[in-house]
Amino acid sequence: MDSMQLVTPEIGLMFWTVVIFVLLLVILKKFAWKPILKSVDDRNSSITEALSAAEKAKAEMEHLSANNEKILQDARLERDSIIKEARAIKENTISEAKNKASSEAEKIILSAKAQINNEKMKAMTELKNEIADISIQMAEKIIKSELKDVKSQKKLIEETLKNQMN
Repeated sequence: MDSMQLVTPEIGLMFWTVVIFVLLLVILKKFAWKPILKSVDDRNSSITEALSAAEKAKAEMEHLSANNEKILQDARLERDSIIKEARAIKENTISEAKNKASSEAEKIILSAKAQINNEKMKAMTELKNEIADISIQMAEKIIKSELKDVKSQKKLIEETLKNQMN
């Protein structure tokens, strides 16, 4: 046997190889080709659906992220507004308390001044009354001592009459 003979195929072998190959193609086409193509198409459509779902999820996440940022910003603005309002209320309350305390202090001072004035007037009245009483008592004593002497009485009467006439 020649080595060339092993490499060159015979016609019968080629015929049967082609027949088996065609038969194999027909069997594959009838039984395997449709399920394989269906499986590839199903896989392709599931990949497409997965990509579509991923894109949709990404868009939704971006929307939620933007929405969350807006909510956070609104919350910050509301927090700042509440803090500002609380500060204004605090300052207003402090101002009202100061004004009220100032007003109360002024009322107390005015009341104390009026009471001091009343006490002063009362003391002055009492002092005048006492001075008048002492003056009367002194006058009585002087007149009694002056009136004991008859000459002094006549002189006093004459002086009084003179003063009355002038």
